[in-house]
Amino acid sequence: MTVETGSESRRRRHILLELGFATTLAGDELHGSAIITPQLHVPGTERLRTSVLAAWTDTVTGLLAALTLGPRVPVTLELDVHLYRPAPGSGEIRAVGRKIKAGRSVFVAEVEWSVDGEPFAFGGGSFMVSPNEELRLPPELSIDMPVSDRLLSVPLAERAGCARSGPGTAVLPRTDDGLNASRTVNGGLIALAAEEAILSLAPGATLSTLGLRYLQPARIGPVVADATLRADVGRATLRDSGNADRITTLATGRLFPA
Repeated sequence: MTVETGSESRRRRHILLELGFATTLAGDELHGSAIITPQLHVPGTERLRTSVLAAWTDTVTGLLAALTLGPRVPVTLELDVHLYRPAPGSGEIRAVGRKIKAGRSVFVAEVEWSVDGEPFAFGGGSFMVSPNEELRLPPELSIDMPVSDRLLSVPLAERAGCARSGPGTAVLPRTDDGLNASRTVNGGLIALAAEEAILSLAPGATLSTLGLRYLQPARIGPVVADATLRADVGRATLRDSGNADRITTLATGRLFPA
């Protein structure tokens, strides 16, 4: 989840803010919206990245978690996105996020996704409070966030520095503009690395599902994602290469039929 105060956003512009996603609180729900641009497409296609939906799902569910678990920092445990049909390549995308479980230490929320009024996907996220009791959310938590005045001018992977280093492998650097509230690599960008690793084995394909299980934070980087593909199911293991190659995340993705 990305949490920024006004002063932080002036000092540096977070990569995910450049995706053009706006959020607003509507009663117990959190609503979001964005215009799909070519910079958000899967390379070689005209389809929105499933990892972008994962990043936005993390944002929506994470903000709902922050409202419940704050001032403690929520940490993403699991994140998943499921598409009913191939993702759109244009139009206005809308999200409706709702909490499912709000316990003292664990929080679960879901998001429904539509484009031009037609549902096409849903996702969910589960969170726990950070074990580091010294971490605190900023007193001015940005829930109602307008669209950034600066949007992506290059493809997302290029902007994040996420590169395919070979078939089945993608490398994501740790940068100041790609961190979360606990100063570790943002979970949405880790989703991007997992997607890139899987899709490097199936050029021109897109993901119908993407699920991530976060085991520990990526503190140092770069994050290296290694994937395998069997039939239409991909599996990726992501490691913090600067931290003794410790596994940070396990990911699975299913391709849409060719």
